Amino acid sequence: MHYVWMAIIGFVVGLIARAILPGTQSLGIILTAVLGIAGSFVAAFAGQALGLYGPDQPAGFIASVIGAILLLFIVSKLKGSSS
Repeated sequence: MHYVWMAIIGFVVGLIARAILPGTQSLGIILTAVLGIAGSFVAAFAGQALGLYGPDQPAGFIASVIGAILLLFIVSKLKGSSS
């Protein structure tokens, strides 16, 4: 059941990140959820490296959204430069 909640929260985080970042992102439902989950992992690793989170603490909701925005920005720049 933990993985189901992780996917649902990841989807919500991905939707919020896509709404905040300007421009059009052509991502489907699955990739939006993956974006949110990956953003949460990025935020957790960065927070642990900066000493904000302990080894067993997950990232917060806002930090997850920021991580997802960062990933979405990087992906959009990589897609834009290859076209």
